[in-house]
Amino acid sequence: MSIGDNLNKARKKAGLTQEEVALNLGIPRQTVSNWECDETLPDIFQAKRLAHLYGLALDDLIDLDLDLKDIQEVIAKSDDKKYENVDWTKMWSEKYPVLASYQAEVDIDRYADELIRLVQNLEETYGYDRLDSMLVLKDILAKCYKK
Repeated sequence: MSIGDNLNKARKKAGLTQEEVALNLGIPRQTVSNWECDETLPDIFQAKRLAHLYGLALDDLIDLDLDLKDIQEVIAKSDDKKYENVDWTKMWSEKYPVLASYQAEVDIDRYADELIRLVQNLEETYGYDRLDSMLVLKDILAKCYKK
């Protein structure tokens, strides 16, 4: 789906006409039409105002859809030092609330001990270092989740 299609769909879902959107933004109605027909794109400030008008997050409005190349580029540019001090649990808990609460319910040490044994087994059996062993376990967990 194109950005124009997303803009059109969001406007209709909000129950607004192109004229009403144009009036709210102080622009000609034809500009709204051009956006929805993918002839032009709103600038970032107009897009933010549209998202607010439609009651959506900006990403939802434009349906930010990263393709595989974009994701690979982000991974290639990632810097471990830069992310060492990021509280990933806090960040991800906004999407997955269980991450903010499980520490009070789960015997973390018990599971950590079992995971450490698995990491050590991978290190001894396959000669992996600690990081590679952790990545292998992460991948195995992801495969289990998909089953």
